[in-house]
Amino acid sequence: MPDQPPQTTPAQRRHVPQRTCIACRATDAKRALIRLVRLAEGRVAVDPTGRVAGRGAYLCHSPACWRQAIQRRSIVRALRLDALHPEDESVLYAYAQHLEDTMAAE
Repeated sequence: MPDQPPQTTPAQRRHVPQRTCIACRATDAKRALIRLVRLAEGRVAVDPTGRVAGRGAYLCHSPACWRQAIQRRSIVRALRLDALHPEDESVLYAYAQHLEDTMAAE
């Protein structure tokens, strides 16, 4: 008798939350994207844990997506901000540079 894979029921399959990158619109698992969060005081922060309270938006690990989201104001729209604070913008560009350096090192 040939080996058959074990039968799985719908209750045994785990649901994987999906999120969309606000720059390139690619859909991926929630944990595969990086979350940005609007804090209570209207500032933007990178949320690597995904647990910070506040309105969230997701970006790919691609530095190009980060730059595109900043330049096209996708972050401002997704987080429902009036404008991106200059300090937040510099932090986001620095994070994009960090991602680029990390990718170059691999």
